[in-house]
This record gives sequence, structure tokens and C-alpha cells, in this order.
Amino acid sequence: MDENTIIINGNRLTVQPDETILETARRNGIDIPTLCHLKGAIPTGACRICVVEVEKARSLMPACTTPSQPGMVVHTESPEVVVSRRMSLELLLASGNHNCAVRKSDTGSFTAFQLEVQKYDNTDDLCPVWGDCELQDLAYRYQVSGEAFESTAPRYPMETVNPFIVRDFSRCVLCGRCVQACNDIQVNNAISFGYRGSDAKIVAGGDRALKDSDCVFCGECIQACPVGALVEKDSRYVWRPWEARKIRTTCSYCGVGCQLTLHVRDNRVIRVTGTEDSPPNNGSLCVKGRFGYSFIHSPERLTSPQIKENGKFREASWDEALDLVARRFTEIRDAHGGDAMGVLTSARVTNEDNYLANKFTRAVLKTNNIDHCARL
Repeated sequence: MDENTIIINGNRLTVQPDETILETARRNGIDIPTLCHLKGAIPTGACRICVVEVEKARSLMPACTTPSQPGMVVHTESPEVVVSRRMSLELLLASGNHNCAVRKSDTGSFTAFQLEVQKYDNTDDLCPVWGDCELQDLAYRYQVSGEAFESTAPRYPMETVNPFIVRDFSRCVLCGRCVQACNDIQVNNAISFGYRGSDAKIVAGGDRALKDSDCVFCGECIQACPVGALVEKDSRYVWRPWEARKIRTTCSYCGVGCQLTLHVRDNRVIRVTGTEDSPPNNGSLCVKGRFGYSFIHSPERLTSPQIKENGKFREASWDEALDLVARRFTEIRDAHGGDAMGVLTSARVTNEDNYLANKFTRAVLKTNNIDHCARL
């Protein structure tokens, strides 16, 4: 065997320096499922979903933390691997309110469980991330039932006091991705693991609500969460992936140019996520970019030009309004000079629009009086 190759599922692959088995596999289009792995963060191997069989190894190895060594022979879906993954998934599904319909529907316990979850959630709907949950996807993939072990009742109440984020501890699988997203990706250091053993919990600032901690509500934790433990407050039980279409656009709040994915239903934006693997933000957003979209559908937005006459506004056509503005600007500039006027733009429009406003102010109005107002 070549000194720089590894065999995964019978495929001879080249190993790159400092690469893990998971990275080698994904780079070559071989799927190894994970729950705790977060791109850009230090792998932990906590969930044990990514275990693989390495020939001559004494036990199954976590692909996300095991370096690819030349000469390795790896099996990602061997019978032993599948048994291990099924066991891990069964334990996770038994720990909390994972009502993703992977339980045996022919038993009375399923109905009782669903009723308890609905009471806890205060809704008749199924899980708020139904169809967008990695745990659910894996449960279907490996045909795992949530009834293999006795269910564990939620230990902590749902946290709904935050302005943008609902924290549902009953669905948290303690994968740690939110902690890594907060501390390693965004470097806000607002949350961490708290307590030990069966009392383990993701805590913020001495186990306080997010609104009372150092959290800046960037929402990076929501985007990293693989289950329904962290959900946007305004889109919870409103957004469903199969009901919305995705539209990629550029955030207009500042000049960075972050890439957004708008989730649109009935011509209304119901959720915003960062566009993964796309510069300059690579999926990360600030509080404005992720949550500041309610103004789009605000009833206070003007839908037609307004001209003020005798102290009152009236609707006008665009031609009439633009002719009036052009005439008055010209009169003021010619009579009093360009510095008698100023232009106020917005941080909510694109760089291109602000550039045009800048050119218009300096080249047409003949003044440098231009500024902008930025607010959420």
C-alpha cells in the first residue's frame, strides 16, 4: 500500500496532513454521520455517532477525532458500527421530548408520550424542528425506535423569557455544538456546560437566562443545534422546511456583505439563516442580520410616494414625486449652494445603493453633506 493512502469502504484514498478519518471520508464523498461535530471547531467525539471500524483496532474509533494514518483499513457501516450507532440513538431518543414519530405507533405508550410532550410544549403540533432535525434523520436512517429504553422526564423547564431564542432543555442531547459555536466560532463565551452526570445542562452566566447573561443573540447556537433545543422564538411552530422556499441574498444592515438565506412562505419572510460555506460570513450572523427582518412586512412602511401639501401628505405617482424633488433640489442648489442640503441614507440598504447616494450627493447636489442612520 502507498505510504500516503488509506482504505475506506474499499476505496483507496490519499491522506492529507493532519486530517481525521471523518475529514478524509467527507472530502471524498463518503458519508459518516455525526451529531456533535461542528465544522471549524475542535472535535470532541462526544456523541459516538461517527464511530467506525478500523481493522486491527481494539474497539470502534470516533472518526471525528481519529487521525487518518497511512495503511488504515476503515469500514463506516459494518454490522458492529450499525449496532453501536443504533444503541447511541436509542439512548438519545429516550432522553427527553423527542416526539419525531419514530416510536412504535401501535402501542398505547406512544399516545401517552405525545400527549405529555404536547402539554409541555403547549401546542398540538409535533416537534418545532420537524423535518430539520439531524437526530430525526438518523433515527429514520437506522430505523430506531424511541421506546428501546424508558423515557427520561425533562429535568429543566423551557426558557422562553429571551427576546429571540427559546431554549428547550427537554430536547437537548448535550452534543456541545452550541457551546463550541458560541466560544470557538463567535468567541462570545456566553454559554458552557454546567453541573454533572444526569444533571448536566448547558448554562449561561451562572445558570441564568440568556437575556441576563453575556449573550449578544447572534443566534450562532441556533444554527449549530442539530435538534430542537434552540429555536428562533418568532418562527417556532411557524416555520416548516417543506413549506418555505429559500432565497439567497445579501444582508443590508452594514457594509460587510454577509450572505443570508431567506425562508419565505406566502411571500413573507418567516426565518433567516446564514448561508453556509459562503464568504464573508460562512453562515455566521449578528443579531440584526438573523432576527431584524420584521420591518420587511411592517404596516408602517410606505408603499407609494407621499407629497406634503398644506401640512398634509397625499399619495402621488413616482413620476410626479421625482419631478418635484428634482425641481426643488435644483432650485435650492442654484439659489443657496449645495451645502444648503444634506442626504441621510440608511444602513439597511446595500453598498451599491449607498454608493449611488454618495455619487448623487457629491456630483449632482455638489455637497459632502451625507451620512446614515443605523438602528435595528
